Amino acid sequence: MNNLEGRGFERELQFQASRSGGAGGQNVNKVNTKVELRFQVESSELLSEEEKALVQEKLGNRINSEGYLQVVCQTERSQLQNKELCVQRFYELLRQALTRQKKRKATKPTRSSVRRRLESKKKQSEKKASRGLRGNH
Repeated sequence: MNNLEGRGFERELQFQASRSGGAGGQNVNKVNTKVELRFQVESSELLSEEEKALVQEKLGNRINSEGYLQVVCQTERSQLQNKELCVQRFYELLRQALTRQKKRKATKPTRSSVRRRLESKKKQSEKKASRGLRGNH
């Protein structure tokens, strides 16, 4: 799990290039610089069943109805740079999805934080109590 790049995901990735908007001048209308990376999660031979479940749970909003995890890059003017950027983002997404969150250990509030909270409550109650005195006379 530590070394995702070493597993050889490149052979399971599909790339599609198309024209993108944005900067690039006349180049924009002629050259396919936008790159879309697609990765079929369910049929991947490189992920275990547990890892597939984690990816589908955590990256569900990026997986389309056909089961493809999609990453689109169109910031650079060259197709090669966009492709490399897509691959980097793909590995970053996988890394985030497969990293386990640490369990939160409940701790008691510190003495000083309890004291600060009680002091602020006391101030607030004094402020509100003083409001009623003027209105009654």
